[in-house]
Amino acid sequence: MRSIGEMARDSGLGVSALRFYDRAGVLAPARVDPASGYRWYAPEQLDEARVLARLRRAGMPLADIRLVLAGWSGADPDLVRRLLQAHLRRLERGLAEARSEFSTLRALLDHRENPMTASPRTDTVRLSLGSPELAGAIDAVRFAVGKDPELPMLGGVLFDVDGDTLHVVATDRYRMAVARMASGSDSASPSPSASASAGHGGPREQVVVPAPLVDAMRALLGSDEPAGFAVEADRVTLEAGERQASGQRLAHDFPDYRRLVQLPAGRRVVVDVPALREALETGPVRTTEAGEPGPSARDVSVLATTDDGTVTVVGDGDADGNSVGVDRGFLLDALAAADRDRLVLEFGAAPTAPLAIRRTDDEGTFSLLMPVRLDS
Repeated sequence: MRSIGEMARDSGLGVSALRFYDRAGVLAPARVDPASGYRWYAPEQLDEARVLARLRRAGMPLADIRLVLAGWSGADPDLVRRLLQAHLRRLERGLAEARSEFSTLRALLDHRENPMTASPRTDTVRLSLGSPELAGAIDAVRFAVGKDPELPMLGGVLFDVDGDTLHVVATDRYRMAVARMASGSDSASPSPSASASAGHGGPREQVVVPAPLVDAMRALLGSDEPAGFAVEADRVTLEAGERQASGQRLAHDFPDYRRLVQLPAGRRVVVDVPALREALETGPVRTTEAGEPGPSARDVSVLATTDDGTVTVVGDGDADGNSVGVDRGFLLDALAAADRDRLVLEFGAAPTAPLAIRRTDDEGTFSLLMPVRLDS
């Protein structure tokens, strides 16, 4: 017999995934300890778990997975072969349709002329920024930087200078973080002694700084002295005291985040962050199945609000149409980045709307989490 931990290690399915598939009636353990509730699996179930892991990675629906496992050890594998072939045909048909749509979209892009889509490359941008404020802005968004090599434009932090305001933004598609701070400009080369003036005097400037350079810049911001931020052609430099971090900006355009953060007003609930964090870490979780949009095999926490303005973490049986599912790790990251003991959670009018995490003392710094579908 294998413990659930051993089964997870040998099958490629996480412990939370094994629990999910047990509750779904797909892969029930051979024995459950009546006292502790601990799950034990028979040796022959390892092959079934490995098959399940492959089917999940292939995006097969849960109903078909259940039938495949039911017929896997049977004498006649015809049902299994037909189910596999049917799913492959669905994937190929979906891929062909997607290729056709993408081909049309590429043609539209090739013939579309919109000079606003390209980031301007000006000769010089120079700002004098408060080191603590800039460090706080970077800390508030760094967790949301993308890591997908197919989307290199999301692998950095956007520095958006507009007048006397600097917005620092990061997103990986499933979450977005925005921090706002006042900026100053200086006509001379940036230096710690440069004094802030009315702000950047030129047109709006947007610079995407790669994540490694952002981390190097953040490491310089350990004192109260001003920091000089400069962009010259494609090179970005931050000076703090006698130290400097410099490198190339990303040669990609960042999506227009301003359109993504314009959300209808939702229900706002002030939460005690330590209490919510404990509820997330100890409360019920569920695991997304194959085919769920977003990172694979995510632990999901379901949030519900009560009439008295309390946010609770509920199990599957207590979820209703107004409950919102979120990636538990993403929400914990957002709570940590907000760096407050009390925060505002803003729930949209529908469970499909992003969940906003806002500071009570700073409306310009917030993060958004895309919800996880709960109807699977």
